[in-house]
Amino acid sequence: MNTAAFKIANKLLTGQGAVEQLALELPRLNITNPLIVTDAILIKSGTVEHVLKQLGERRYGIYDGVEPEPEIAIVEACAKVYRDGGHDGLIGVGGGSAIDIAKAVAGYVGHDGALEELFGVDQIKRKGPPLIAIPTTAGTGSEVTNVSILSDKKAQLKKGIVSDYLLPDVALVSPLMTLTCPRGVTAASGVDALVHAVESYLSVNASPITDALAIGAIKLIAKALPKAYANPADLLAREDMATASLMAGMAFGNAGVGAVHALAYPLGGRFNIAHGVSNALLLPYVMAWNKLACVERMAEIAAALGVQTHGLSDKAAADLAVEAMAELCASVDIPKGMRSFGVPEDAIPAMAEEASKIDRLMRNNPRRLTAGDIEQIYRAAY
Repeated sequence: MNTAAFKIANKLLTGQGAVEQLALELPRLNITNPLIVTDAILIKSGTVEHVLKQLGERRYGIYDGVEPEPEIAIVEACAKVYRDGGHDGLIGVGGGSAIDIAKAVAGYVGHDGALEELFGVDQIKRKGPPLIAIPTTAGTGSEVTNVSILSDKKAQLKKGIVSDYLLPDVALVSPLMTLTCPRGVTAASGVDALVHAVESYLSVNASPITDALAIGAIKLIAKALPKAYANPADLLAREDMATASLMAGMAFGNAGVGAVHALAYPLGGRFNIAHGVSNALLLPYVMAWNKLACVERMAEIAAALGVQTHGLSDKAAADLAVEAMAELCASVDIPKGMRSFGVPEDAIPAMAEEASKIDRLMRNNPRRLTAGDIEQIYRAAY
């Protein structure tokens, strides 16, 4: 076995009472004036109020300008609020967008140069202010990963800041924080977590630890996502999804993701399609293409999805994994086909060329893909 590192948030607290532990974690991290990074919808829904109740008499500030698929300019704006308010810590409250902005700000406020200098791997040179992550969706796993993804509208691409300095100091994961999550977001973020689990299980960097987390997450999502989608108040399903998202985040935070994410970046960047939806659109088609390189693992994914694989060959079971994945996406009303989002077919060659160059992700994929291969996948998903 090759040597493998395992990275996660410095401290992880889970369960229905997790957010109540915030009052204990703030003094431990010497945070006296935190900036809460969130969005206006979560404030309006009352979700953020549960966090504010834990602050006691402390001073605090709120930045609520986070938007879906956040742009670079949002990091700049949030960092200004942080500096001007004399804050000494960050609390990201929301889905992946809010937590990614909080992470990016934590890395940026201690940097002397431009934000763009931090894109790529290990460009942050020192630890920033303390960071606490409180997810309100079950999908991104951002609360336990070292990546912040931002939209570069000028380049029409998603770009990543990757650094262990972005790992939150504390992650507070409570299913209660996801109860106000809209059904469409529940579906898209849930399939996003499924993509994380599948891609980390198929990654060339997978390890026994990430394998256990990934397969466990797939099993939970296959059972809990349809229930959470059908009945948003089903707290047990919400708790299972929060756990699964966390497990998938720990898996892909260490094994990495592959071609699904690489192909989703230009799709989302060019046409403003939500990240979870972009992943869901492409997942079955990339799995079908990857199958040749990892048929045994695909068969194991089929079993984790609940497919009866006894007596089947690995190839037959792998085929059923692709079918089961498509059925699960359909059960939570993920739209089929890129054309349903107004993506013009003549954009496919340029997107394929862009995706082929995202080596940070493509090198994790079990099958080597050329730009021509990627174009075929896009056309199958069209």
